[in-house]
Amino acid sequence: MKHTFFLVLFFSVISCGLAAQAKPINEEKFVTIGGIEQWVTISGENQSKPVILFLHGGPGSTMSQYDDAIYGYWKKDFVLVYWDQRGAGRTFGRNAPDPVTEDYWMENPLTLERMTADGIELAEYLARHLGKRNITLVGTSWGSVLGAKMALARPDLFSAYIGHAQVVNFYEGFAHAYNKVSKMAQDAKDQELLDKLKELGPPPYENARKEGQLMRVIKKYERQNSTPAPASWWKLASSYDNEKDAKDRYNGDDYSFLYSAGHKKMGIKSMMAGVNFMNDGLRYKIPVFLIQGEEDILTPKELTKAYFDKLKAPKKEFELVPGAAHGHNQAVVDAQYRAVKKSLNLQ
Repeated sequence: MKHTFFLVLFFSVISCGLAAQAKPINEEKFVTIGGIEQWVTISGENQSKPVILFLHGGPGSTMSQYDDAIYGYWKKDFVLVYWDQRGAGRTFGRNAPDPVTEDYWMENPLTLERMTADGIELAEYLARHLGKRNITLVGTSWGSVLGAKMALARPDLFSAYIGHAQVVNFYEGFAHAYNKVSKMAQDAKDQELLDKLKELGPPPYENARKEGQLMRVIKKYERQNSTPAPASWWKLASSYDNEKDAKDRYNGDDYSFLYSAGHKKMGIKSMMAGVNFMNDGLRYKIPVFLIQGEEDILTPKELTKAYFDKLKAPKKEFELVPGAAHGHNQAVVDAQYRAVKKSLNLQ
C-alpha cells in the first residue's frame, strides 16, 4: 500500500513537471487583415509569456527578415510578433502584381487611418489566437506614429506603448532637422552639402524625391556622431535570402515611402501630413515609455522631450540613449528591453 502511494505521488510530480514545461511557438504565415493577406511571424520559447508586437519604421522597413539577429535573446521572456505592414515586404509581394505598375500604386493608396485599422485588427487577432488579454506595443520611427495611434484608439488591447524615435509633429521635426544639418554643414565647412541644402530649400516639400535627398544628408551626419548597430544584425534569415523577397522589399519600400512623403503632382497625399501628437495625442490610458537617441536628428530630442513632458499616462518614463541616432543600436535595444520589463512589472 505504501509503495502504491509513493508511485502515485511520483507520477503526479512528473505529470505536473511536464505540464509546466515551456511550450514554444514558431509561426510564419499570412493572416487576413483589412481584407488582404498580410505576413505575420510569431515566435517565443514559451507561448505563455507576454506578447510584444513590433511596428517597423520606414514605412517599408520590415524587420521579419532579420529573424533572431536583433531581438532573438528576448524570446526566453516574451513572445515576439513581427508584421510586414500593408505595402511592405512579403505583404506587398502577396498583393501587388508582377511587374508592379504605377497604376497599382495610384489605385491602392496607403493612409494612416487604414494602417491604424490594420494594426488594431492584428492586435485583436493576436489576442484571440494567443489567448492574451493585453499586448505590449513597440514602435520605431514611422512605427511610433502607428503605435501611438493604436494605443490612443484602443487602450483596452495593450498593456503599454513603447515608442522609439518617436515622431511628434512630422513637419516641425523635419524643419528642425533641416536647420540642424545646415548648421552642422556650416561648422564643418562642407560647401557641397551647403549647396545641396540651399538647392533643396527648407521643408515641407511637394515631392518625395526632395524629402529623400534631405534624409540622405541627415543620415550622413547621424552616422558621423553615433554608435552603429552590429553588422551581424543585418544578415538576412536564410528563408528571406532570395530574389523574390529582395524585390518585394525594394518595391514595397519605394511604394510606402511615396505615400509617407507624398507627391503633389501625382495627387498623393502624405500620410505624415496631419501628424501632430501635441494636438491629439496627449492622453494615454496605458503606460508610455519613450526611448530617444541623443544623436537623433530626424526625430530630435527637443521635440520628443517636450511631448513627453506634456503627455498624461498612468505611468511614463523617458530614456535618452547616448551614442544613439534615429536607428537601432545595441544600447537602444537594451533600453527597449528595460522598458518592456518595467511596463510589465518584471523588474
